Amino acid sequence: MVINIWFNRWFSTVSHYMELIRHNPDQQEFVIYGTHPNPDTVYFKYCDVSGTEPDIEGEEYIQFCLDYCIQNQIHIFVPRKENVLISHHLDKFEEIGVKILVCPDGELMAMMDDKAAMYRSLQNEENEGNFIVTIPSYRIVNNAKEFQQAYAELSKDNMKLCIKPVIGEGASGFRIIDNNADTIPFIFSTASSQKISYETAVKILQTQEHFPDLMVLEYLDGYEYSIDCLADADGTLLTAIPRKKGNGRIREIEYNEELIEIAVKMAAQYKIPYVFNIQVKYKDGVPKLLEINPRMSGGLHISCLADINFPYYAIKLLLGHPLEALYPKFGLKVTHIEQAVILSSEESAVLV
Repeated sequence: MVINIWFNRWFSTVSHYMELIRHNPDQQEFVIYGTHPNPDTVYFKYCDVSGTEPDIEGEEYIQFCLDYCIQNQIHIFVPRKENVLISHHLDKFEEIGVKILVCPDGELMAMMDDKAAMYRSLQNEENEGNFIVTIPSYRIVNNAKEFQQAYAELSKDNMKLCIKPVIGEGASGFRIIDNNADTIPFIFSTASSQKISYETAVKILQTQEHFPDLMVLEYLDGYEYSIDCLADADGTLLTAIPRKKGNGRIREIEYNEELIEIAVKMAAQYKIPYVFNIQVKYKDGVPKLLEINPRMSGGLHISCLADINFPYYAIKLLLGHPLEALYPKFGLKVTHIEQAVILSSEESAVLV
């Protein structure tokens, strides 16, 4: 049976996941569908069927997804956009015969999407004697006065601080508080920066009486790791691949027992199925949690070089098929280069 699989609005790196699914070891045939509001989306080149989707949200978007699945006879839906909301509507997709690669626990999805809620949950577990991972020192603020108070409390021991939205993806909204950012030498010597001075941050935050919840937390200055995890439908961990972010574009697939143990404990407590990602960063030799993503991470294709086809195996588990024992290959240092992709071309040629 040929399986129709749909990816809605995703990162450009989803093109790698499409190829990994297409060239799977079982030779299972897929027809890959992809949508995005931008007609020049690069991963359209890796789809069998592609097209634009409306730039809408909420319940209206859910209805679009249901209609798209029916119209295109989709068997498997791999959502990124609105994946939390979609997890609350799985019954509607089940009624039309569509399986969705998403954690079916909508409340758990919402908690993982909210960094503060996830931190509180982990702190509660630690208070009950179930330590999973160290949490950075932090405060939650939604007005300028609270920000000033949080900064004063956390920086009193000369702790370097940063800010980021409680709900958000990747580095969106992330800033390191550095008072050198307002100096002429900094402007002249820096091409682009995620740094902002305390005074500038206060000035910006004072422009609104209230703003969406913002985390003020200790800046972690050590190496950052993404731990890509594969689990069965019950959330039993099958493998975890720590991926170290080195200098520039260097990545290392590293056997790190400390980080794998974090994945084991996280899986045991929260039972996240199929595929998820844990991001940590070191400070003073201690790995501290950045966030948990209950989906395929943006750099998952790097971890797949460990001979683990995460996207296809996750689909296989979603369909209820067992996996043989997995033996990841560690000790890899990798990088990547830019590749030009022709999005369209005119047929005519000009002779010169």
